Amino acid sequence: MIERLPTPWGLVRLGVAPDHPNLKTVSRAFERIAQRPGFRFIGNVEVGRDVSHEELAARYDAVIYAVGSQTDRRLGIPGEDLPGSWAATELVAWYNGHPDFQQLSFDLAGVERAVVVGNGNVALDVARMLALTEEELAPTDATDAAIEAILGSGIREIVVLGRRGPVQAAWTSTELGEMGELAGADIVVAMEELALEPGSEAELAASSNLVQRNVEILRDFAAREPEGKPRSVRLRFRVSPVAILGEEKVEGVEIVRNTLEAGSDGRVRAVATEEREVIPCEIVFRSVGYRGVSLPGVPFDERSGTIPNAAGRVLDARGEPVPGLYVAGWIKRGPTGVIGTNKKDAVETVDHLFEDVRAGLLPAPAAATALEELLAERGVDVVMYAGWESIDSVERAAGEPHGRPRIKLCTWDELLAAARS
Repeated sequence: MIERLPTPWGLVRLGVAPDHPNLKTVSRAFERIAQRPGFRFIGNVEVGRDVSHEELAARYDAVIYAVGSQTDRRLGIPGEDLPGSWAATELVAWYNGHPDFQQLSFDLAGVERAVVVGNGNVALDVARMLALTEEELAPTDATDAAIEAILGSGIREIVVLGRRGPVQAAWTSTELGEMGELAGADIVVAMEELALEPGSEAELAASSNLVQRNVEILRDFAAREPEGKPRSVRLRFRVSPVAILGEEKVEGVEIVRNTLEAGSDGRVRAVATEEREVIPCEIVFRSVGYRGVSLPGVPFDERSGTIPNAAGRVLDARGEPVPGLYVAGWIKRGPTGVIGTNKKDAVETVDHLFEDVRAGLLPAPAAATALEELLAERGVDVVMYAGWESIDSVERAAGEPHGRPRIKLCTWDELLAAARS
């Protein structure tokens, strides 16, 4: 397993919200796999910088890319680059201790209202994290800087904007239900926000239990009386930002009211009206989707932001499978689904890899030197699994006296120093 960072486990470490420790326990399965004789972790190695795809393909029978969707989608509206306008991924990476994002400065002290654009789980993660109390944050593995900033913020209201309606929201019932259990924040939903037009009524009737449960939870929220907690999280639907306002920094978001119409394919679409509104705020987080990044030497579909493939077998420009090249996860199918979805997706890819093994379709490795030799010749500071175990040990030891699972090392220098210890 080749990893750009000195640490393994990807978004389990750096994407799962710090107050969701149970989701992180999937790493135990990874740890068991890592102890098997055939497994090797090669960290702090970036494909395209330290080693090329062609060099990997020459050294292995097969290469599987499972690199996710690494960039966020933009809103494409005026004011999006104002100070105080952020991608949700930047905040998530910052509070989770990603070493590439620790130089960012989220000044929350002067923020009274935050706006989060999006109706997926990441949008809810951001809203929830901004609303947590000291007691809720203290036992997490969020960075100390993030905990200090959140607790020291002046936030009184967090507004979550959804382009379509409650039926089309992409969050899970577990994530949504948690919003009603926050110790220091009321969840606020106006009943009129939950009125359904015929297209959404039809979609709800034909939908899964998860969607129906989401609507039930939202109706329960709307029926509640606010308890007067220090903060509130307000959910809005059928609105889209059309501009982020401000001269030198974010001062507000202009939104347009949408109507929902069923298209010829049966899908409900948002159609903008003439009705507009300005929400004063000091900070904005966009969480409207993610996009894959191309790798030098590997086919890439710019339109979808994925590596073109047939059920995991990577396809060339002619639509033919590239021998020995496979793909799994979001870079395979786009940024949808959760850990369980990716597990099934990976099974499909590996099943086809083994079909190709049995059919004798994999090319034989041609290079004379092993990958480790090549990296050593180039002076790459490789972190093997023992190095990660050293990092893990240092972090866990730092967290234990404080009742925390770990206190993360957050800079490249700290991580590499711990890996060598």
